[in-house]
Amino acid sequence: MSNDERQIQDEDLMDVARDREQAHRLRKALKVLAENPNVGGGLQEMAKEVLSGRLGMKEAIQTPGYMDALGDRLTQIRHAAENQTAEEREESRAKFADWQRKREEEEERERAERDGPSLNLVTGPRRGGRGHR
Repeated sequence: MSNDERQIQDEDLMDVARDREQAHRLRKALKVLAENPNVGGGLQEMAKEVLSGRLGMKEAIQTPGYMDALGDRLTQIRHAAENQTAEEREESRAKFADWQRKREEEEERERAERDGPSLNLVTGPRRGGRGHR
């Protein structure tokens, strides 16, 4: 996706998301799919189309080719998991736990930035200040 191309915002996903937080996570997941060269194929195409606003998420969900691509990818992941050794499973669990911890910290930081007090608040005149009697 080129830098000058329009990208949807979290609010654009509210037709399929339960709340702003879920919309934010969905948009982030779509970005990962769109930008990860290992994804490829229909799944990556769908993510790019939705992020650009050329395709709505509801439309993507209803498009058989895109849902087939998602199903194929999930099947690949399931097969890879089934063929892991006990050592590989343990390593995967540890990596996932580390990834999840980092993701939660990042989401908490983003939430604080989004929802926290702004440093540029405009307030009314101060009481007791100069010129106010």
